[in-house]
Amino acid sequence: MKEIINYQNDVVAIKNAILRSQYRAVSVVNKEQLSLYYGIGQYVSENSREGFWGTGAIEQISTMLQKELPGLRGFSAANIKKMRVFFEEWQPVINRSFGMSEIKSAESQNDKNRSLIMSDFEVDENLLLTEIRQPPADEFEWTDFFKVGFTHHSEIIMKAKSIDARLFYIHECVTRFWKVETLKEHLRADLYNKRGTMTSNFAQTLPNVKQALKAVAMFKDEYFLDYINVEQIDEQDEDIDEKVLEHAIVNNIKKFIMTFGNDFSFIGNQYRIEVDGEESFIDLLFFNRELNALVAVELKSGKFRPSYLGQLNFYLSALDEYVRKPHENQSIGIILCKEMKKTTVEFAVRDFTKPMGVATYKTSKELPEKMRKALPDMEELKKIINHK
Repeated sequence: MKEIINYQNDVVAIKNAILRSQYRAVSVVNKEQLSLYYGIGQYVSENSREGFWGTGAIEQISTMLQKELPGLRGFSAANIKKMRVFFEEWQPVINRSFGMSEIKSAESQNDKNRSLIMSDFEVDENLLLTEIRQPPADEFEWTDFFKVGFTHHSEIIMKAKSIDARLFYIHECVTRFWKVETLKEHLRADLYNKRGTMTSNFAQTLPNVKQALKAVAMFKDEYFLDYINVEQIDEQDEDIDEKVLEHAIVNNIKKFIMTFGNDFSFIGNQYRIEVDGEESFIDLLFFNRELNALVAVELKSGKFRPSYLGQLNFYLSALDEYVRKPHENQSIGIILCKEMKKTTVEFAVRDFTKPMGVATYKTSKELPEKMRKALPDMEELKKIINHK
């Protein structure tokens, strides 16, 4: 009998390679197009906003362009107005240096009624190909700006009002290969403001956009576990440390679930799974009703290591194969560790096909002294609650 091989991982790898190649090719075209649209946007803005053109000028110019260049696409009146907005919205943060002559009018300066006929203007073509220069930014990779098409830019400008939010969506479009419809979905859901802060690959690996949005918004990058007895944790022996950590969480599972988020149900600790006759044990296993998915949590008492994800990926594959029910979504994995470096985690989770994230935890002992004193102990907190 011929062995049936599952090529899903190979398909994903090849698909991602194709998408990256397509984005690299498109980015060259995008740079020329965005530069052109930015220059046209400036030209239209300066003439229409300052009253040089009359009412309906953009509509008439669009119609005349269609006659001059039959079959021309992308220059409807609505699109030309979007170019104007594109320039006006980005101009304050873009460092421009033209080094070119200004647009010269062929008409007399005394003629107050400027003609709407385009041939009456001598336009410096170089101005319409203005290079968009990179403004200073600490985190945003400005080459990404040119990898996103004009339609994406227009949607982002229309729905996201802050510069930080716009840069966030541009970055996500590039790194997640979002199509316009996917971008619209994330903009409608206000992902920028509702997203969680956990470093993860949820956006790439969860196929359903709404499911990905829920997962991104649900998890934080750091959890406060004030019931952990740090005196029992000795960093010389990580295995013992992790047992102590697990024991403390299990003994305070209600508190942990309240810290972790809504709709979590605790299934068990040291959850046994068997593959090829060999046993493995997941530290903590939950089910989340909102996500309709199993959530596996691996506890690490020290610093994050990329190798942890390989083990977690194996657990998720086993859960999906042997534990997950047909109506449930694919399992999600979380590494909860003492410390991590964000860039390292981003690189580590990037190419895994299973949805995984990494978070850290803090105990009350690690808070500044003033904050520790400000927090009531559990007995005092119970009294406050009961009193109310």
